[in-house]
Amino acid sequence: MGKYFRYAIGEILLVVIGILIALQINNWNQRRIALEEETQILANLKSEFEQNKKELGNAIAMNENLMKTGRYIMSLIGEDEEVIRSINTDSLLFQSFEYAQFNPSENALSDLLQSGRLNLISNDYLKSLLYQWSRTKKGAEDQFSGLDDKIEEDLVPYITLHYSLRDVDRYSRLAWKEKSKLTNDKTKLFRDMVYENLLDDFLYRLSGYIQQLRQMDIVYTAIIKETGESK
Repeated sequence: MGKYFRYAIGEILLVVIGILIALQINNWNQRRIALEEETQILANLKSEFEQNKKELGNAIAMNENLMKTGRYIMSLIGEDEEVIRSINTDSLLFQSFEYAQFNPSENALSDLLQSGRLNLISNDYLKSLLYQWSRTKKGAEDQFSGLDDKIEEDLVPYITLHYSLRDVDRYSRLAWKEKSKLTNDKTKLFRDMVYENLLDDFLYRLSGYIQQLRQMDIVYTAIIKETGESK
């Protein structure tokens, strides 16, 4: 009986050891699969955020140029008629409408969040940056909405009443070959406090949008850095 008992115990130990080895191998395989999936996730995020960062840089540059144009127009308000007439105000006003909205691609990030695979990312700081990115993006969207409303609802309608949009659109894709045949004293716009106030409000909103875009660029840079360093 003693020999049989020792034999039975040995068999049980062998079975237990076999189960533990199988579990260890299974855990190792699961960790390997998870690591491979995390690596692919990070590669997708890095690629998407790098491309978005380039587009963001273009949007920031375009809006900063618009800010310079707006400040120049502001400096002309109240100037003598001779000064205003010596400037191509048609082209200048066209440039004052050339603002850029930043619309980032979010395919990789949306897929990650919707699939519930965010927990596969082992870098907690990177995960916090992704949440921070969502908040920053929402802030930029809100800023742009106010900026866009100001142009569409206030600035353009006002200029429509006091200036020839046909002359302005000679520099747009309409590319009119001839100016408007209607009489219009274009210098009046630059002696109008209402236009000055509208422009001031627009530039204030534009500065807020640019500031939010710059904040997004900081978050982008941090995310790209972390996706490159995470293991």
